[in-house]
Amino acid sequence: MLREYALLADGERGALVGPRGDIAWMCAPHWDSDAVFSALIGGSGTFAVTPLDQRHVWGGYYESGSLIWRSRWITGEGPIECREALAFPGEADRAVLLRRVLAADSPARVRVLLEPRGAFGSEGSHHIERHDGVWTGRTGALNWRLTGAAAATRADSSRGGGLLTLDLTVPPGGHHDLVLELSDRTLPGRPVRPDAAWDDTARGWARACPEPVDTIATTDAHHAVAVLRGLTSSSDGMVAAATMCLPERSGAGRNYDYRYAWIRDQCYAGIAAAGVGATGLLDSAVGFVSARLLQDGPDLKPAYTVTGGPVPGERTLDLPGYPGGTDRIGNWVNEQFQLDAFGEALQLLAAAGRADRLDRDGLRAVRAAVSAVEELWNRPEAGIWEIDDRRWTHSRLTCVAGLRAVAALPGAGRDAARCTSLADTVLTETERTGLHPEGHWQRAPEIPGVDAALLLPPVRGALPGSDPRTRATLRAVREELARDEYVYRFRHDRRPLGEAEGAFLLCGFMMALAEHQQGHTARALRYFERNRAACGPPGLFSEEYDITQRQLRGNLPQAFVHAMLLECAGRLGGPPPP
Repeated sequence: MLREYALLADGERGALVGPRGDIAWMCAPHWDSDAVFSALIGGSGTFAVTPLDQRHVWGGYYESGSLIWRSRWITGEGPIECREALAFPGEADRAVLLRRVLAADSPARVRVLLEPRGAFGSEGSHHIERHDGVWTGRTGALNWRLTGAAAATRADSSRGGGLLTLDLTVPPGGHHDLVLELSDRTLPGRPVRPDAAWDDTARGWARACPEPVDTIATTDAHHAVAVLRGLTSSSDGMVAAATMCLPERSGAGRNYDYRYAWIRDQCYAGIAAAGVGATGLLDSAVGFVSARLLQDGPDLKPAYTVTGGPVPGERTLDLPGYPGGTDRIGNWVNEQFQLDAFGEALQLLAAAGRADRLDRDGLRAVRAAVSAVEELWNRPEAGIWEIDDRRWTHSRLTCVAGLRAVAALPGAGRDAARCTSLADTVLTETERTGLHPEGHWQRAPEIPGVDAALLLPPVRGALPGSDPRTRATLRAVREELARDEYVYRFRHDRRPLGEAEGAFLLCGFMMALAEHQQGHTARALRYFERNRAACGPPGLFSEEYDITQRQLRGNLPQAFVHAMLLECAGRLGGPPPP
């Protein structure tokens, strides 16, 4: 079950660790590279550290403010821990996976298995050799090296290639290090020294993830900062999720590749970071989004690779897929226009301006985004949910919020009047076409239903909380889309909400912000607490949550959910916005 997987990430790539100490998913050397461990979606390849005692109970926890995970098993012989991390901060072209087996007051007996398989499992390892106790090999375009397993034995794999096996006993109070390096370049002459790598990793996380300020959920907010930082590369791009093709609904065909940087998601993360003093995340978001606006202007894409390149088109893989899903690589978002991305970018840049962290390129990016809204605001587009092209109300109101935010910045000068006038124009037309007869905002001129995403623009400043349209929309979402303090995006058809898809955790946190804006403190906290509990033991959130089965649905971890949790943790402790 997805709720049992922990994330290791170093900014350049990520890995999922399962409850049996198996690396079930990892792409290398980059986020959008082919997977070298792909059992999660029906591929092959493994790197497992598992207790030899088959009767054991699994658990684990993250070291505070980091993505250093401690797998923990209680066996009949005593407890065993395995400290796990990708060396942090990561190198762009070399993954370093650290695993340290620790014994308490009894021996720790584990079995280690290693079989790297490139190209989503289709390429076995070859040229496998052992020199001075260090194993090396190749799989596909990758070179790999394993230290700490000198006594391992090699056997031919049934799928072609080789499998290394080691039965390891760590004496009481001791530890044993395993280090796997992966690169599409020639590996350095000397293997990684584990003690130094662990020290550097712990210090790296401490520098990158200071504890957020003034939040109502300190531990969860700190963890959210770590997750978002782990998903953010040295080139400033933040992937939407570490995985691909995990289904939102069994057999529904909604299986997407989220290993790319969505403009909207990164804006959410930057805005949340600004509110809790996480300036590193804010600066990365501003840097990446500004660069894309200056690069593409009105042709801004909804998503890019983390280095700013184009997202490849969709294609399928010949793999069984995660149960209930199918495998698709790439994303059709590369063919879409999403107007709300410009509005979110303006909100992000305004947040940076209020924090005095907007440089000259950021100011140029503001003007580029405003010009794009002037040109494009009345065009049909795919919107936040990336479906058919319409004049989505949410996208227009998001632009209104962004324009008002930059107009209010000190020193806006003549741009303030330009932005305010444009915001008024967009709002007037949106009211004409997007207001339901009952007084709430509707999804689009042709679609009278309400959408939970419409809760956010007023929180961001498109309209006051006291505006009748704001209050009517909140009431409509509460009555039509909320169940047990979980919130669905919109009503697909006449089926019960939970039969069409899972509750959207993003929308649940939006609801908390909207209730807080109205001064409904108890309601806001109920939505916040309910949705922040919709995770597994590692505290990772997916996109959707099946409230009947209490299961995660979709890719993991979903960055924008962690971002919205972080924003809630910062905002809900203060007074409602004016």
